[in-house]
Amino acid sequence: MAATTGTASAAAEAPLVDKKWLAVAIGIYSVFYAWVRWYEGVYGWSAGLDAFAPEFETYWMNFLYIEIVLEVTTASILWGYLWKTRDRNLQAIAGTREELRRNFTHLVWLVAYAYAIYWGASYFTEQDGTWHQTIVRDTDFTPSHIIEFYLSYPIYIITGFAAFIYAHTRLPYFDYQKKGISLPYLVVVVGPFMILPNVGLNEWGHTFWFMEELFVAPLHYGFVFFGWMALGILGTLLQVFASFANLIGRELCGEEVYSGGDAAQWPE
Repeated sequence: MAATTGTASAAAEAPLVDKKWLAVAIGIYSVFYAWVRWYEGVYGWSAGLDAFAPEFETYWMNFLYIEIVLEVTTASILWGYLWKTRDRNLQAIAGTREELRRNFTHLVWLVAYAYAIYWGASYFTEQDGTWHQTIVRDTDFTPSHIIEFYLSYPIYIITGFAAFIYAHTRLPYFDYQKKGISLPYLVVVVGPFMILPNVGLNEWGHTFWFMEELFVAPLHYGFVFFGWMALGILGTLLQVFASFANLIGRELCGEEVYSGGDAAQWPE
């Protein structure tokens, strides 16, 4: 009983919107990518123009190996932690305040995902086109690609699936056990994720055709198709707003009055 009381008390004292975590997320991405851009600016020109030079192996291939190991490790730990600590009885959340706090925390995850997508699918993607219009590639693993495809893309993928897991294991509205998986949410994380496998097709095409760098070439249509799936965020936000609306409705009207009908159906 004492432990239960302590948990409820801690939940009541936790801030509804923890701006600290939002600042930390945006700050980490900003500082890290500023450093990455500095690294590319310095060593891209001095050590990244000849894939057969010893310095390319030192400054770029080692960079590639390290980032892949760190990404796999980070994804395993983060996704595993979110799943391991999931709420196994979402319909028994103690109090409206705790559910509201989780909804705001979910928004922090979505903001972090959107910011990570900007860096990967916008900034570094456009920069990659500029790089290859200026310097003809002599390998698929150019400095620009090592940062764009194998660093910034996995980072937003890791963030997006973490947000997806958080929503479906912490919020009653997205309760995977009662409602299954949210289709808009699935689109908004799987679509941009598929940009990464599409890299294989892209590099295969560049091996046979000289396109440095024609963005409108049919070879690049896959990037556009999967990138536009990020618009699934519109449907996801409608469900996020519905989650807030359900919470407000239960608080104002009472659980019995407001929850009429089958709560296990999409959408509410």
